[in-house]
Amino acid sequence: MAAHHLPATDRTVHWGFFSRLLPPVLEVDSGDVVTIETLTHHANDDAARMIDGDPGAESVYRWDSAVKAVDRRGAGPMEPTRFGRGAGEGLGVHIYTGPVAVRGARPGDVLEVKILDVAFRPCANPRYRGRAFGSNAAAWWGFHYQDLVEEPRPREVITIYEIDVTGRRSWAEAVYSFRWTPQTDPHGIVHRTIDYPGVPVDHRTVEERRGVLRGVRVPLRPHFGVIGLAPAEADHVNTIPPHYVGGNIDDWRIGRGASMFYPVAVPGALLSAGDPHASQGDSELCGTAIECSLTGTVQLVLHPRNRLPGTPLAGLDYPLLETTEEWVVHGFSFPRFLTDLGPDAQDRVFAESSVDRAMRDAFRKARRFLMTARGLSEDEAISLLSVGVDFGVTQVVDGNWGVHAIIRKSLFTAG
Repeated sequence: MAAHHLPATDRTVHWGFFSRLLPPVLEVDSGDVVTIETLTHHANDDAARMIDGDPGAESVYRWDSAVKAVDRRGAGPMEPTRFGRGAGEGLGVHIYTGPVAVRGARPGDVLEVKILDVAFRPCANPRYRGRAFGSNAAAWWGFHYQDLVEEPRPREVITIYEIDVTGRRSWAEAVYSFRWTPQTDPHGIVHRTIDYPGVPVDHRTVEERRGVLRGVRVPLRPHFGVIGLAPAEADHVNTIPPHYVGGNIDDWRIGRGASMFYPVAVPGALLSAGDPHASQGDSELCGTAIECSLTGTVQLVLHPRNRLPGTPLAGLDYPLLETTEEWVVHGFSFPRFLTDLGPDAQDRVFAESSVDRAMRDAFRKARRFLMTARGLSEDEAISLLSVGVDFGVTQVVDGNWGVHAIIRKSLFTAG
């Protein structure tokens, strides 16, 4: 077993897309441990707190009239002929570190990602030593956006949160908020909404509102919104909708002590990680979590296809979470949206998803898990799903909406 460290720099990240064509930035063997740095794509909401003085973050976010360090941001065309937002068109927004290739991984295998540790990335600005910061965007893609009751309507609001990285406090507190105003990027494009990732916010154009959420402490749940493998169905895939090989699941349970299992779709698996969160509730209702840079330590364990029969991983075709106390089955509106929805899948998934569809998928997967992994009959599985399994809304903001089923291991302690 070897140990590796993968920093987040402009040479080790890709922004807003998965791709089976990307060369790996690191190759490892099954059983190896990787410490992987991840950056939030919302750091420019407050560069002084989340970028300044941090060489890795500065290298990724560097953008002026002459240089844009990471040009492609999204799975769209490099020439922004569709929306005029910028290279990649913002059709995908997350900064991913990777990909990491696992030697010997083949389609049909399962890759286990054991999350050994998760740590906050400390602010490098000496003004804020001992702290980390994150951003929550109540944005146009949020479930709430067309259902506001106060003026002005609609509006997008950024709330900046502070985290104590010394470990003395186990909660985040709001520092201030501001309403999004049209921002002009270094190439002269005006962004009237939050429509392209990494646009620098000019704080001279916004009103910072202090004292928001006074007396409120948000319990920390550091986790990765995204750990995923490269899908096989397209060359460039938007990072926003989750899919069968993982991606933007946005389940706060994917943190320290958890193991995720992903079906491998391409040789090498090509794992990437990002969208780090300080905390999130089920549903991620307003559009984002507390988006906050993290460093994770993971162990990658390959389960070859020929060793899966007779195990709970047999036939696994979706991302499965295991903790010490439970299994969590993830369902989506479209479990394989890239093939379910045809040639326009990456557009249609945003228009056609629903909680009903995601619930149906979660039910079917949980039923199958109980029948194959636990040996229950269909009648037994259906009864147990109703009386002993908790279904919940994972997220309603990622295009391909999510519902999860929590199956407690203690249900089976008697036999």
